[in-house]
Amino acid sequence: MKRRRDLVERFADDEADLYDISTWEPRSLLDRFSYGLYAAINYGLHGIVLLVAFVITISLLASPALIVADQPILGVFFALSVVPALLLAAFIWRSDITTSEPLGLLVATFLLAVLFATFAAVVNSVASFRLQAIPVVGSILFFYLVVGPVEEAVKLLAVRVLAYRNASFDAVIDGAVYGAIAGLGFAAIENVIYIAGTIADVEAGFFAAATGITTLRALVGPGHVIYSAIAGYYLGLAKFNPRYAGPLVVKGLLIAAFVHGTYNSTVGVVPSILSGLFPVGPELAFVGYVVAFDAAIGYYLYRKLSRYRRTYRAVRSHEETDPAPELTEFDPARR
Repeated sequence: MKRRRDLVERFADDEADLYDISTWEPRSLLDRFSYGLYAAINYGLHGIVLLVAFVITISLLASPALIVADQPILGVFFALSVVPALLLAAFIWRSDITTSEPLGLLVATFLLAVLFATFAAVVNSVASFRLQAIPVVGSILFFYLVVGPVEEAVKLLAVRVLAYRNASFDAVIDGAVYGAIAGLGFAAIENVIYIAGTIADVEAGFFAAATGITTLRALVGPGHVIYSAIAGYYLGLAKFNPRYAGPLVVKGLLIAAFVHGTYNSTVGVVPSILSGLFPVGPELAFVGYVVAFDAAIGYYLYRKLSRYRRTYRAVRSHEETDPAPELTEFDPARR
């Protein structure tokens, strides 16, 4: 964004020294100290946030680590639970028609989403006791006002703090790519916690319980990728439309949070209704509903990515095939 200039700077000569009048740069000892102190506070706050997230993450993963140490096969179930989300994230990554994103930045976004997911876990745990105690509407309020907004916000934060600032984030569609990777990271740690929590309470039938919860989490994972890819797409729009950056980020979060809240509010109700109306079991009704819901929202995302790809191809094709007009004796020479 172009720097705004004070009136003095606009009208002054280029050679005029306007230090401490309308411009500033570190010159004096106090200037340099102030600059260094600000940098230390700025980076220090980032470091503190990451450290807190790391500590919470380690504490949440302590129990799963102990279970895996006792039952190493559980690691396989953890990996299998993220396969559908991983495949979907890979599809979105392949949809990026512009330039390939650096692998290191993709991995960093994944890890940041894992770390920041712990903040959502803490907030959800605290708010759950208060809101879900409200009769009738408590759960709905919890899903729409807490779970959806908080989880989508922390996933978008994982993109905003690093990838968004990188020079490789040079197209709107990149926001969807990094958003999908953040959703994958969030789904991964959420799956680990849920699977480990379920297995820890099982005294017999380990494989049956592990298979059941892994299948359930594998179905849930793609939703995280889709929701955060939508929010990430609008984050990409925000980067290249600085005048409306704030409203665009809010719009993306509102859409993602609403869809997320709708899924959570309906997934426990609609499958039961479907199994009562049609000759299908509750499990099959659940699978069908989750797949149909993700397909509908995924189609919304797919249309956005497809429209971007078509437009990109069109403008590139026009640029490459549109011949330059021939010079005539009356045209000025081009350099």
